[in-house]
Amino acid sequence: MQSTTDAAHEAVRSEEQDGVLVVTLDRPKANAIDTSTSRALHAQFTRLQEDPGLRAAVITGAGDRFFSAGWDLKAAAEGEAIDADHGPGGFAGLTELHRLDKPVIAAVGGLAFGGGFELALAADLIVAAPHAEFALPEVRIGMIADSGGVLRLPRRLPRAVATELLLTGKRLSATEAARWGLVNEVAEPGAVLERAVALAGELAQGAPLALAAVKEVLRETEALDVEAGFTRMRSGELPRYDAMLRSTDAEEGPRAFAEKRTPVWKGA
Repeated sequence: MQSTTDAAHEAVRSEEQDGVLVVTLDRPKANAIDTSTSRALHAQFTRLQEDPGLRAAVITGAGDRFFSAGWDLKAAAEGEAIDADHGPGGFAGLTELHRLDKPVIAAVGGLAFGGGFELALAADLIVAAPHAEFALPEVRIGMIADSGGVLRLPRRLPRAVATELLLTGKRLSATEAARWGLVNEVAEPGAVLERAVALAGELAQGAPLALAAVKEVLRETEALDVEAGFTRMRSGELPRYDAMLRSTDAEEGPRAFAEKRTPVWKGA
């Protein structure tokens, strides 16, 4: 396992484990995020995208109380503007990183409030601790959840449920979130990161171009009906999908299955 700390920002740590990049946000007491933290997180997600040896990532928060409390209100009180530039990935380095090809899992070991919840929503999958809670309380401090919450939550929950959470700021427990399908797994106490890394390892067994193609097709067809989705997918305008169809990996998969061996992916 290779462990590193972002040279520009000690609040963001990372380690590599069998092709999985584990990124830890560590800003006591609540893992709140300011502009420099957003940029440090974005550097890690850029590393994920650009390093062919990395297949998936897990984002988590240090400690068992907070995943992240979201925007650093202390920084806001000291002058950081609501519309401050958080870098090319948007708030938390991921919420506007729309073309990331590799899967990200949020390991939510505590409270995910405001921008912390939006960071989790920007991930592809969520593993949560039994005591984890999710909330978007922005309306109570004069704002809205415009780092993805108001856009993503109605796509992940029934609209009425999402609207209630956005308008009231009420908390959603991990159990409730799992019941609605927002959380993929509620882990045993103390095992959130372990389960998230294990799940990331399962994802990493897939062919890299196939994983990228899944994310691309989901992204490009999310707002379409099935017929229109097929038309978009077959249009020749989805580069990840088209590359997957022409790849040597698409030949290697069936061959490995027939030969009863583990496929050797080349990402090409």
